[in-house]
Amino acid sequence: MDARNEAAKRAFDLAIAVPALVLTMPVQAIAALAIRRFLGRPVLFRQTRPGLQGEPFELVKFRTMSEIDAARGRVDDASRMTPLGRWLRATSIDELPTLWNVVRGELSLVGPRPLLMRYLDRYSPEQARRHEVRPGITGLAQISGRNALSWDDKFRLDVEYVDHHTLLGDLRILLATVATVLRRDGIRGDGAATASEYRGADDREAAM
Repeated sequence: MDARNEAAKRAFDLAIAVPALVLTMPVQAIAALAIRRFLGRPVLFRQTRPGLQGEPFELVKFRTMSEIDAARGRVDDASRMTPLGRWLRATSIDELPTLWNVVRGELSLVGPRPLLMRYLDRYSPEQARRHEVRPGITGLAQISGRNALSWDDKFRLDVEYVDHHTLLGDLRILLATVATVLRRDGIRGDGAATASEYRGADDREAAM
């Protein structure tokens, strides 16, 4: 993306993210109180994720899972997910704090989702192109099936976005995201509480 288009995309992000952050403060305050009451501290989930060109940043979301507790059998996502957490994820309220990441310039509103740092070495050269743009809160893959998509399809859509994104396209994706959230489509992956682990070459071979 050239400097002019990058500046326009950044202005677009701020024009939407700043008002959205202000307007959702009451909802975020209620969510924080509910998490504090039913899950305890910390209220926020913080994790290092790869940003533009794979550079790490700290992603901030609302916490949706209980702490790992082997004695109680809480050792994986499925056992740690709580009813409150499922609702927060289904409504995407857990994502609202990531608007701070947009304001800070670490995220865009629209772009490939920032995944896990350990996946960086598992991507094919083509898949790694998803990091050529700033990651986003939502993206082409999220309006096309979310976690119900295979990893191969997600990355194909990510690279398609990298090659063809426009501000008008971003606006269309944002509007489609609202509809996807309201329908609660694709919240879980196949056989997983959220999304399945990406295994790199094994998943690519399985998709062939």
